[in-house]
Amino acid sequence: MSTRTRPAWLAAVRVLVVAVLCAVVVPSGAAAGVARGLDSLASAGAGADAGLGAGQGSEAGPDPGAGGDGWVGTWYSAPVEAEPGGGAARTVRNVVHTTMGGSRARITVSNLFGTAPLDLRHATLATAAAPARTMRTLTFHGRARISVPPGGQAVSDPLTFEVPAAADLYISVYAVGPVTWHPQALGTSYEVPGETDRAADPGAFAGTTGAWRYVTALDVQGPESARGSVVVLGDSITEGVGSTPGADRRWTDVLAERLRNLRQRSTGAPLAVLNAGIGGNGLLTGRSGPSGPDRFQRDALGRAGVRTVIVELGINDLLSGGERSADALLAGMRDLVRRGHARGVRVLGTTLTPCGGLRACTAQVEAVRETVNAAIRGGGVYEGVIDMDRILRAPDSPRELSPPYDSGDHLHPSDAGYRAVGAAIDPGAL
Repeated sequence: MSTRTRPAWLAAVRVLVVAVLCAVVVPSGAAAGVARGLDSLASAGAGADAGLGAGQGSEAGPDPGAGGDGWVGTWYSAPVEAEPGGGAARTVRNVVHTTMGGSRARITVSNLFGTAPLDLRHATLATAAAPARTMRTLTFHGRARISVPPGGQAVSDPLTFEVPAAADLYISVYAVGPVTWHPQALGTSYEVPGETDRAADPGAFAGTTGAWRYVTALDVQGPESARGSVVVLGDSITEGVGSTPGADRRWTDVLAERLRNLRQRSTGAPLAVLNAGIGGNGLLTGRSGPSGPDRFQRDALGRAGVRTVIVELGINDLLSGGERSADALLAGMRDLVRRGHARGVRVLGTTLTPCGGLRACTAQVEAVRETVNAAIRGGGVYEGVIDMDRILRAPDSPRELSPPYDSGDHLHPSDAGYRAVGAAIDPGAL
């Protein structure tokens, strides 16, 4: 069954209904500075654009549920490109780490970069702690096998499933055809030729992989999912390069942990944290994956339950030589803020991190970086600021990372550096 069989009139009616029922709240600007953290994410309203029905959709638009129907993303993997040589029949067991729990679940399977249909033959969901007991088959419009068109995606039917917070889940996909992937997951997943997605025994998967394939999102629905999610659109510093692989020590993981701890001490629903980082990604250049503006709708505004977006982009534009104008970078950042406001979503940002010690970090690059950071701190760019530059730089050499916070390559933070960034965001302000 094609994922495009839903009648066009049904999608049009849903757009009209959601447009009437969803009020867009455009939040006011927030003062810059780490000390002020991220001002009141709760004041942001839900996006008003309606998504398509479950099991149907284009990668250009928002996911189903992004308009405020109770679904919230608990995990996300930004699609980067088509896997070279992908296409043979195999089973991939993606290991994903949740930030929020729920009582119902759904996944998104992407064929964004495919030039031919993706034959999705079977998919399952299970907890890594008890796969034999929890493994369930996922369906799409009631069917286990579907065809995902080139450039499209498929969202599974809602599945009653107890999704734990801060836990690993197995999302296993048996498919044939083009592979849209995220090549640097900083964790271990599994793959094997043929159909093995229903195997509960981890020993059935002899091959390991450091990538996520096919699946781009896991959404949940339940009592704790009411407040929505914070989406971080970033590069390798958001992706977590330099942190311990498989240990979930990215700065977004630290933020999610702090929000969960806050939830345990209060009666309010938590906020999920979605990591949309792509290593090498640029604000204006598409050096690795689509550029920030090109993927902003899909990877940020289109996420289920999004309330606030944090942008951590710009340093790769300078280091790659693709951009040398502070004005151009600042204009790109302000454009993302405007687009967020049009959807009732707040857009906050980070300063550009130190890069001293890299050959590409020339005096010209440093001058532009300092100009951009000064403008961001001045409050005329984002609605609130996470000052990564001040958090991570060496006190006696501000153009370089502080040695304890340097993973060793003079650009990416260590585990301690990522924890410092996550700790600088006061969860009480959320």
